[in-house]
Amino acid sequence: MTPPDVTGLEAALRAEVDGEVRFDAGSRGAYVTDGSNYRQVPLGVVVPRTVEAGARAVEACARFDAPVLSRGGGTSLAGQTTNTAVVIDWSKYCNAVVSVDPDARTCVVEPGIVLDELNRQLADHKLQFGPKPSTHSHCALGGMIGNNSCGASAQAYGKTVDNVRRLEILTYDGVRAWVGPTSAAERERIAAEGGRLSEIYAGLDRIAGEYLADIRRGYPKIPRRVSGYNLDSLLPENGFDVARALVGSEGTLVTVLRAELDLVPVPPYKSLLVLGYDDICAAGDDVTRLLEHCSPSQLEALDGRMAQLMREEGAYLDSLAILPEGDSWLMVQYSGDSQDDVDAQAHALLRAIGRDEKDKNVAFSDNPDREEKMLKAREAGLGVTARPPDDRETWEGWEDSAVPPERLGDYLRDLKKLFEEFDYGHPSLYGHFGQGCVHTRIPFGLKTAEGVRDFRRFLERAADLVASYGGSLSGEHGDGQSRGELLTRMFGERLVTAFGELKALFDPRDRMNPGKIVRPNPVDGQLRLGPSWRPATPETHFGYPDDDHSFTRAVMRCVGIGNCRGHSGGVMCPSYRATREEEHSTRGRSRLLFEMLNGHADSTIKDGWRSTEVHDALDLCLACKGCKSDCPTGVDMATLKAEFLAHHYEGRVRPAAHYAMGWLPLWARLSRIAPSLVNGALHAPGLARLGKRLAGVDAARPAPVFAGQSFLQWWRERGTEQPDPADPRTVVLWPDTFSTYFHPSIAISAVRVLEDAGFHVAVPEKPVCCGLTWISTGQLTVAEKVLRRTIDTLRPYLEAGTPVIGLEPSCTAVFRSDAPELMPADQDVCRLAGQVRTFAEQLVHHAPDDWRPPRLARQATVQTHCHQHAIMKFDADRELMRRAHLDADVLDEGCCGLAGNFGFERGHHEVSMAVAEQGVLPAVREAAPDSLVLADGFSCRTQIEQGDTGRRALHLAEVLALAMDGNLPSDRPERLAQRPPEPSRTARWVTAASIAALTGAAAAGTALRLRRRT
Repeated sequence: MTPPDVTGLEAALRAEVDGEVRFDAGSRGAYVTDGSNYRQVPLGVVVPRTVEAGARAVEACARFDAPVLSRGGGTSLAGQTTNTAVVIDWSKYCNAVVSVDPDARTCVVEPGIVLDELNRQLADHKLQFGPKPSTHSHCALGGMIGNNSCGASAQAYGKTVDNVRRLEILTYDGVRAWVGPTSAAERERIAAEGGRLSEIYAGLDRIAGEYLADIRRGYPKIPRRVSGYNLDSLLPENGFDVARALVGSEGTLVTVLRAELDLVPVPPYKSLLVLGYDDICAAGDDVTRLLEHCSPSQLEALDGRMAQLMREEGAYLDSLAILPEGDSWLMVQYSGDSQDDVDAQAHALLRAIGRDEKDKNVAFSDNPDREEKMLKAREAGLGVTARPPDDRETWEGWEDSAVPPERLGDYLRDLKKLFEEFDYGHPSLYGHFGQGCVHTRIPFGLKTAEGVRDFRRFLERAADLVASYGGSLSGEHGDGQSRGELLTRMFGERLVTAFGELKALFDPRDRMNPGKIVRPNPVDGQLRLGPSWRPATPETHFGYPDDDHSFTRAVMRCVGIGNCRGHSGGVMCPSYRATREEEHSTRGRSRLLFEMLNGHADSTIKDGWRSTEVHDALDLCLACKGCKSDCPTGVDMATLKAEFLAHHYEGRVRPAAHYAMGWLPLWARLSRIAPSLVNGALHAPGLARLGKRLAGVDAARPAPVFAGQSFLQWWRERGTEQPDPADPRTVVLWPDTFSTYFHPSIAISAVRVLEDAGFHVAVPEKPVCCGLTWISTGQLTVAEKVLRRTIDTLRPYLEAGTPVIGLEPSCTAVFRSDAPELMPADQDVCRLAGQVRTFAEQLVHHAPDDWRPPRLARQATVQTHCHQHAIMKFDADRELMRRAHLDADVLDEGCCGLAGNFGFERGHHEVSMAVAEQGVLPAVREAAPDSLVLADGFSCRTQIEQGDTGRRALHLAEVLALAMDGNLPSDRPERLAQRPPEPSRTARWVTAASIAALTGAAAAGTALRLRRRT
């Protein structure tokens, strides 16, 4: 087929569509793949601002004969949302709930709304959309309709197809209509009107009639048949439902503009029963017996291999601790109108199967928090199994087959034999066992010709196996490219011919997501990797010890799960939450870095480290490290960004902010010459604005105030004798830049509390620094030199094993994480990583048994620093606050938005504040006047103070020290803490005038000397 006129197409889209039209290399690279094994470079990307604009985009593409691909969350695992087409991303703007009818229990939505957001808006009506896939935090309803998504709750509510009432559709050739169940009389009316819609309905009538017996006989009678088109929805007994026939068509037939959905009540009570088994096959065998005695809302399975991976990765350990004895488990959840009812259902099942709640292989819970933890562990399966610690990468391809539940155990045994035959080891087997759906990820060898041949042979054999069981190639994720070529093995030639006729009826030019389901691309074509993939292998600064010392493997951690597109909870990804842009998500940036490696002939990024597109995508990365902990596969975008910046600016002049803020520790030390003068200059009228412009600092961001006396000056004046490093009571208090030069009261408070707990505090006598600001700006050579000097100074303490206590979380995280990755061969760096502790860790785990923190008996709103969330965690802080009788509300509102130098840099202020306003700042404003506001991170404290909250945040060390002095005031207790005051208006003007006078005098002197020379 002749390629479209891309230049003309782009111009037409820009002229006609109210939306963002992007045909640049960066945008195309960000959408080059989804969660699958496949990769196809888009022609361009359109982000419509309205549904009408999206429809106009399809019309423009039709005029240019350009393929179209609708996309929501882009999490498809079978390659449905990657294509050489114009990608229409509905998720940024077309995400409204158009209407809700609580009495009819229906709603109308636009295709881009995320499931969790829809359910949040329905919560006041105590209603929800029933199907809930594991990607519920970021999957769009349009994508759920396209894939016929299910999730664990399908046990109670069915698949998406069972919950769609009507669809507003648009065909490639311009037919627009609402479709749904259609009576014979309605079909006669449509036929009488004539036109293209009449032609479509006549064709549907013909297909349903001609293939009626084939459909009834050839479609598996199982709860999880997702493969193929839903021709069964056109049967007379199913109401000739055109909407449901289009669900699961993966964008290959029509564009869905709006959807009317059926809703279900939110069950007020739940309970969870977990049953242990010797192996996953035995668990599968028992499913039918369980279902004979109960009707659960979920019946999920988890095997010992997944539990092992979780333990090795240190993930979901709380959930694993709740599991009863066994090597595989079935999780049976009940829902109902009362707690007695759901508890009774669980106990009735136990009696029926001859088990007891007290048995070692049984665990029962009617605690919602506990249940949520357990089910989250099961939901995490894809991420946990994608990058197992044994470094054998696993892939999709046969990740959601389904069979009749009564044959599940035998199918699992045969599937395991197939794994063994192909030497694929022991992939984890888990999933929605109550409906016979099995999830797994398999270590296919997708980088070599032999491995790809085996991949194809395995899929063919597995397809034949599942068909022999009367099952479905897909029980949840759809066909796409992974299974499109295999449909004949499941349905036979005649039904697959019917699929082709349906495709030709709706899309005769084959422009709607071509190459999927009908006339599919081969299962081993257009691979993201493949035997021809030859990525660059660049020399790097970081060692990537957890990625086989490979930057490429670090980039490939992203498998497209898309949790970074979630709208709430955790930290990842603040820039996406503020912009709703794919390229500003962890996944989008990973895609561009993958393209930068130039492994394919059509890679969108050709200029490597110098790439402007990659730089622009990384520019709004806050380097918060949230992805390192929140991403299921542990992508560390902050490290990848630092690496990129180091190479991007190598041998080039850097942005002014890199010199101003990247070298902050040096400027802070120099401020000691005249701190008052420095503060006056930084806040002087005119002069401050000029200074910010020269330093690359955003004009809207006030400069922080240097303290008149630094912590080190206070320490020296105190004259404390340095303790013996070998004394077990000795601790080194790390004098970070922020607690030393800006908020010294924190370090002073820490000394008081640590000494009160019986420790002997030492402070390094020579200047030291962790190198944080150089790392975050990509000045890694300098950072390494700084770290080496620091290590030299700390050597006596490192050799003695003396604990090093960090107060600033970002600096502590450098020692725990960044430094060992930057200098993995340096044993002292490794020793320091093991010896550094947070303030709370030292007091909770190492203080004398008889020491107790002072009693506060206060409420506190607590913001956790992102680096602490990602690296050190917050458990010790929670425990220390509990012991101090602090009623702590630890926020789960994400990043504060300042993130070190990020929020100060020119061009970042708007995003910085948008991130903060998504949760942190509103939560602080709502804090009671007598409560405490805690934030150990300097960035968090600064953002709270500058964010119009009327409050000032304290470090936990300050709070404990203040409590040692007595009761805190009832109103805004933070006012007792010492903070350097901003220079007075008079001081600012005097400084400005003085500097102006000095500048004038210098200029006059220079002019006089020049006149004398002439």
